[in-house]
Amino acid sequence: MEPSPEVEALFDDAHGDLALGELEEAAAKYRRCTELNPEFFDAWHALGMAMMKLGRYPEAIEAGLKTVELRPNDQLAWSSLSLFYVRNHQIPEAESAGTKAKILSWGGKIKKAEAPPSNG
Repeated sequence: MEPSPEVEALFDDAHGDLALGELEEAAAKYRRCTELNPEFFDAWHALGMAMMKLGRYPEAIEAGLKTVELRPNDQLAWSSLSLFYVRNHQIPEAESAGTKAKILSWGGKIKKAEAPPSNG
């Protein structure tokens, strides 16, 4: 689903804030974009990068997980998620995400994770 003109304008404003070094403002606008359009991959990715730059690694990871959920075969999404995990000192998770990025760089595909069976 394409973002609305309102969301696109907000996203562009956030980029302007980022260019000026106003990370908190940019992050708030990226987050608002994701609230208005939860399927907006670019907003989730930008939010993750902004959170990483702010040192808020768990929030970066949360955004990164959403990007790979939205686009499981996006190499940049997995590479970014790996970086977020590294910054949060979660090395096994970083290696796993990095491996997925590498598989994609070789032309492979990532299967969506299946829901675990319920015990009901």
